[in-house]
Amino acid sequence: MQYRFDGPEDAPVLVIGPSLGTTWHMWDRQIPELSQHWRVFRYDLPGHGGAPAHAAASVAELGDRLLATLDGLGVQRFGYAGCSIGGAIGADLALRHPHRVASLALVASSPRFGTADEFRQRGVIVRTNGLEPMARTAPERWFTPGFAGAQPAIVEWAVQMVRTTDPGCYIAACEALAAFDIRDHLGRIGVPTLVLVGAEDQVTGPAEARTLVAGIPDARLALVPGASHLAPVEQPAAVCDLLLTHFSTAWQQDTSAAISVLPHATAPTAPSTPFVPVAEIAPAAAAPDALAPTPGDRYEQGTKVRREVLGDAHVDAVNASADVFTEDFQELVTRYAWGEVWSRDGLDRRTRSVIALTALVTSGHLEGLAAHTRAALRNGLTPAEIKEVLLQTAVYCGIPAAGAAFAVAQKVIQEETTPPA
Repeated sequence: MQYRFDGPEDAPVLVIGPSLGTTWHMWDRQIPELSQHWRVFRYDLPGHGGAPAHAAASVAELGDRLLATLDGLGVQRFGYAGCSIGGAIGADLALRHPHRVASLALVASSPRFGTADEFRQRGVIVRTNGLEPMARTAPERWFTPGFAGAQPAIVEWAVQMVRTTDPGCYIAACEALAAFDIRDHLGRIGVPTLVLVGAEDQVTGPAEARTLVAGIPDARLALVPGASHLAPVEQPAAVCDLLLTHFSTAWQQDTSAAISVLPHATAPTAPSTPFVPVAEIAPAAAAPDALAPTPGDRYEQGTKVRREVLGDAHVDAVNASADVFTEDFQELVTRYAWGEVWSRDGLDRRTRSVIALTALVTSGHLEGLAAHTRAALRNGLTPAEIKEVLLQTAVYCGIPAAGAAFAVAQKVIQEETTPPA
């Protein structure tokens, strides 16, 4: 990961994570004060702020890359503060590597970010229109109207951060957030936790913050008046004071939080060095062969894949309409079509979507075409590629069938790819 250090080399390390579409500079106004007490480590997400565009598929993978970078610097134990997806990375680390995290601050974060459908549609919009729609709407998501009106230079800075982000890495981060859900695991976070949220945050607001506080055993809530999603930018002094208080108290309670150095580790980068890109992380070793999946395993896997491909709204509607007469059929579809065939490694999901679209046009089953057009967009096909698929079906399946399919697909594509107003 691309990173930088600020602060004394012998101080405990405080890791600070950015939000989606931003860079480590979102924390600039906290650094002078925080770096008097800690060695502050900031990092950029893949494809953000000029960082290498090596997209990560999940929040856990982002956390693994961060730990690999810290391992290379000899940092074993650290405090962690992160905003939005940066907070998700911190919560994931506290769950999977509790011995590494001394104390935690979750800023504008959530145990689940909206709905999976919302983030997958955001990825479809970026894949179709680029990042301009996200850049244009960033100020209203990130700042209160009064701040945005009074600080045009900061608004423009925010817009440019989004515009200069790598689209593929942004889409991958959206997919990572779509799959992130730790609501059932909050009780296992065992470190002192500050949950900090802007009082006017419309993205991950006070309701999400209270869910975190209710679920994490040792968590406290801090509500920042006059702030929206990027509270560290909008109310820098208030956020800095809250972080200072939280981490100072946590480090006094946890005497093991001092930095340990791994044997033969290289020394941390000097503060004057802006950043040192770390080599690409090697893929994990292949896991040993697992036992053959049971029907129950295939059903659980099928449910997961079906939701990822068709969306929560579609699957929820199907499940809601099922009754005693149809529930066995839906179980069969989930287990066989989604848990076995769609879950096989032989073809990627883009290719499977091409086949599914073609088969639906060929068989005349247009009632399923809308759902699979949405699925194709989420699986990475662009509207132009879907058009080519349907043109190909016109040659081999007939003009009338393709014409009807174009009408269905056109409506879905307009709905899914139209940027927010």
